[in-house]
Formats: sequence, structure tokens, C-alpha cells
Amino acid sequence: MESSTVYGASLAGSGFDLVKFIKQPQTITRVLSWVFAIVVFSSITAEGYVNAPNQSEVKCIFNRIDGICHYGVGIGVIAFLACAAFLLADAFLPSMSNAQERKYIVMGDLTLSGTWTFLWFVCFCLTADQWSKTVDQRGIPSDAARAVISFSFFSIASWGALTYFALVRFRQGFGDVIQNNLEAPADPAEPYPTTYTPPTYPSFQNDSKDVYQQPPFTSNTDPIGQSNYQQPTY
Repeated sequence: MESSTVYGASLAGSGFDLVKFIKQPQTITRVLSWVFAIVVFSSITAEGYVNAPNQSEVKCIFNRIDGICHYGVGIGVIAFLACAAFLLADAFLPSMSNAQERKYIVMGDLTLSGTWTFLWFVCFCLTADQWSKTVDQRGIPSDAARAVISFSFFSIASWGALTYFALVRFRQGFGDVIQNNLEAPADPAEPYPTTYTPPTYPSFQNDSKDVYQQPPFTSNTDPIGQSNYQQPTY
């Protein structure tokens, strides 16, 4: 039986404290990750595509490889939506009474945070490498390119921190479940007694008197030697 306090819901059933929620390190880190994602995909969508002076078709500013811009926009938008969703989940998590639902939320947070830490690392490596290989930077907004590279790097740190926070909550919840299973009785209707009192038995006392008593030992004399003994006649 899982307790209502596991998987990051130590205040399950209590009211929502906005000030305490905002001051949590996980909330601050998630808001920063949300802002970093906005900067990345907005910089690419606004100034990430330019056309050469002699061409009308726009190309990605990172060495004219459109796939890099598509990749940055894709993971940025998903990260933006995921941060907003998990902010709401973190806010309502303490009020959830179902421990199984809280478990799924924490596991989803752990999986998503770990995956996006890796994806942001790939984005940083791609954008930094292809920007260094962009020879002709005339007409390219270099500030947008540097912003994408910088905030991709910042996102690695923020999502890595979110992965750590989710891992801590998952381990705490998993440990609480094991502890509760060890302490809970097999039948909830019959809890284990807190203390054991051994039964007492009346002491045995032999109050009965012996009916038979062994007479004192006396030596049997030879019947021949007795004075009243008469030999039989034949």
C-alpha cells in the first residue's frame, strides 16, 4: 500500500502555497528552461532564415543547412510546452490523493528532462559547429545566431538540473514505497500489534498430600531363628 506522501507529495491533501511553490528550486529552474526555449525558437523563427543577395530563397543562417533551424525550432517549441505542462503538474501534485498518478508524473518528468538535456546538447553542438563553418556572414543577424548558441548551452544546464530534481523525487518516492510495504501488515483490517505481551500462566504448586508413604527399612530375620516358628511335619 503506497502512502499519500510519496513521489514528491509530502503535503498531499494540503492547500496550495503559491509563495512556497515559486521559491522551490525546481520551479525556478523550470521557469528558466521555459524562457531559454522561447529565446531559441523565437530567434530562429524571427531571424534564423535569410536569403543571399543573388537569391530569393531563404536559407538557415547556420551554414545554410535548414535542418539545423528546423531542429532548434522543434525542440524549443516542445520544451516550451513541456515546461508549461509540468509547472501545472508541480502545482497540483501535492493535492493529488492517488499515489500512482504522482508516480507517473514524476517518471514522465524524469524521462523528459533527461531526454531534453541530451537534445539541447546536440543542438548546441550543431549550431556552434555550423556557425563556425559559415564563411559568408554578410546580411546574417549574428546576434540571433549567438543567442541560439548561448541559450542552447544554458538549456543543457537547466534541463540537467531538472533531471537531477526529478531523480531525487523518484528515489525518495521509491524508497518510501519500499518502507511502507515493509511496515504495512498483510491484512489492513488487522494491523500488527505495537507491543507484544507474553501470556502468563499460574505457577504449579503441589498441595496434595502423598497417600502412600514408604515404611522405614527393616531387616527381615531368618524365619528359622524366630521363636514361634515350627517346622512342618511330614
